[in-house]
Amino acid sequence: MDKRKSFLAIMLIGFGLLLFFGQGFNFLTIAALLFLVYGVYKIRQGEEVRTGYILLAVGSGLILLEHLMLVVAVILISLGLFYAKVKKMLPRGDHIQKQNFIAGVHWDRDPWALRSISMWHVLGEHDIDLSLAIVEERENIIMFQGVVGDIDLVISEDYGVEIEAFVMFGQIEFGPDKETGMVNRLYWRSPNYELREKKVKIMISYLVGDIDIRLS
Repeated sequence: MDKRKSFLAIMLIGFGLLLFFGQGFNFLTIAALLFLVYGVYKIRQGEEVRTGYILLAVGSGLILLEHLMLVVAVILISLGLFYAKVKKMLPRGDHIQKQNFIAGVHWDRDPWALRSISMWHVLGEHDIDLSLAIVEERENIIMFQGVVGDIDLVISEDYGVEIEAFVMFGQIEFGPDKETGMVNRLYWRSPNYELREKKVKIMISYLVGDIDIRLS
């Protein structure tokens, strides 16, 4: 099973790269890239964030219309990287694994069972409150990965929490700190993590994302 997943991951990434580099670039592509770059610039300035996201959406729409195969390539590469990461982080396979085009979880309303899970999607919107979680195992891994994602995460002090987050375009907000623009990363571990009886590791990775993390 692991060998089959490894082969699938390599095949998806390879086919995606083949499609990606096989596409030509014309005036419309250059215009789309200019929209994307200017949108990132607006977001990084912090004064016209809404305008920046509109520019990103316009640029992405132009690329989608002109280069459908390029979009397919990005999706295949993202899915291949997801399979590779799952195999590395959850090698035993005793976890929930989901792949959807559109996904959304609302674990911020009622108590919910926390167990190791990996989710990939093209579009995702997730609201998570760890203070409502019922932890079933001593150590758990939650993975969210995809193309576009919007995550609101509330961290509980009841567990040891470790967070790794990456967004190529967009923003990551953690308490009073905010990183916007391109290639945003966050790594955080709660105090006395190793001494906690229950631990949760959360891994987030999106091409375009808006991630908001708060302490409860």
